[in-house]
Order: sequence, then C-alpha cells, then structure tokens
Amino acid sequence: MVVVIMRLIQRVANGKWDELEVIDKKCTELEEKIGYPPKKQYRSLSGAYDNNVVIIEREWQSLSKMEKGLTKGYLDPELAKLYKKLDSIIEWQKMELYVPHPPFPI
Repeated sequence: MVVVIMRLIQRVANGKWDELEVIDKKCTELEEKIGYPPKKQYRSLSGAYDNNVVIIEREWQSLSKMEKGLTKGYLDPELAKLYKKLDSIIEWQKMELYVPHPPFPI
C-alpha cells in the first residue's frame, strides 16, 4: 500500500473565520467517529495564497482507504449538513493528492 497525502486548500471569506471554527470543530468530531485520520491545518502566511487560505492535510494509509472514508463521510447526514453550511464561508477550494517519493522502497 502507498500512503496518500490529501491536501485540501480553501479560501475563507473575509470575516468568516470565527464561523468556520465553530463548524470545523463539529466536523472534526464527526470525522473522527467515521474514521478519518487526524488532520493538520495551516493558514497561509506568505507565498502563492493570501492569508485567508487554510490548508488541511490528512495522511491516508491508501487510496482505497481514502475513498472508503470519504464516501462514509459524504453519506453521513449530520456531516453533510455541516458541509452545506460551509458554502457561505468557503469561497473556493481544491484538493491535491500526493504520494511519498519514491512511493515504493527501492
């Protein structure tokens, strides 16, 4: 199995950080119950993105486990309601996937 790093990059609307924190706390609790791996969050300080960008990273043990975990999350009605609330907070988002290099030991 190859570890997969999932990076979610989101632009938060001006003045919406406090609202995001409240929803994110609830999302994290549900995601943990579903079996999502722990997440690391970063806020842009300098670089390609402005300081209203948050980057969320998770390390999944395989692409298959990531797919199964995310599917469970998307099908959870409580989590779906919370994700819907993010529509007025997150202006745009994109997802990137990474694998270690080299992905398999030589």
